[in-house]
Amino acid sequence: MANLKEIKRKIGSVKNTQKTTNAMKLVSSAKLKRTEELAKRSRVYAGKLTELIEEIAQKMKQSNADGIDNVYFKDVENPKKVDIIFITADKGLCGGFNSQTIKRTNQLIVDYKAQGVKVCLRAVGRKGVDFFKFNGMELDDAIIGLSASPDFEKASEFISSVAASYVNGDTDKIILVHNGYVNMITQEIREDQLLPVDTSKLKLDSVTTSELEVEPDDDDTLLDALVKRYIEYTMYYSLIDSLAAEHSARMQAMDAATNNARDMVKALQVKYNKARQESITTELIEIISGMESMK
Repeated sequence: MANLKEIKRKIGSVKNTQKTTNAMKLVSSAKLKRTEELAKRSRVYAGKLTELIEEIAQKMKQSNADGIDNVYFKDVENPKKVDIIFITADKGLCGGFNSQTIKRTNQLIVDYKAQGVKVCLRAVGRKGVDFFKFNGMELDDAIIGLSASPDFEKASEFISSVAASYVNGDTDKIILVHNGYVNMITQEIREDQLLPVDTSKLKLDSVTTSELEVEPDDDDTLLDALVKRYIEYTMYYSLIDSLAAEHSARMQAMDAATNNARDMVKALQVKYNKARQESITTELIEIISGMESMK
């Protein structure tokens, strides 16, 4: 009977776990819907901002035979120092969401160090911070709480300080790595070169049909302001994109955990029934044996 009690206790424990994981799945699903809507609106703004940068950069390229003469567009062929910003979650229980970002960041570190490039790590999110600190790797900057609750002002402050080091010549390249949202069941690692601006992703050779007129003397000033806003918003959008992917990954992980708990309850129930049948059979045998001995 002690064995039956133990199995029954396990069934109750697994059922409680199943309720918890199912509740976490529903919470993540609700949060995902809100974050997904925010990401859609942010994507529209980011797209319009990129179009403006493309148009002004295109005008500068046409008026200057040497191309775009702007600090934010000057690519260094052999960088000596690279800043890598990576975004992870503040919490776990989301499958391989964090490990994929950390894995890609580690690969970049290995690749750049093999080229003799100094790497500066800047972490956003507790899981990434904890991982690199545990492995004894130095972080030049670490922020906890921003990935769980994206805030434009805080994101702008963070990325502006990094951009300042690029403008001052302290670093040659800034790369942003995060796990992005594709759909409710898919996430993918995204790696963006924030600075210098990756002109390969800009449509600088297309024909402009806009009526935008910019005085030549204002080109640099306007482009500088737009690029600053562009990298600020890219950082903010990446945080939202990462958060949506986190909720999606957690929803999947909790769904899988709920299904596993359900299967475990079924297996334990079968085990309980078998043990109960064995117990009843043993009792019957003992009763019959006792009656036979009395004859």
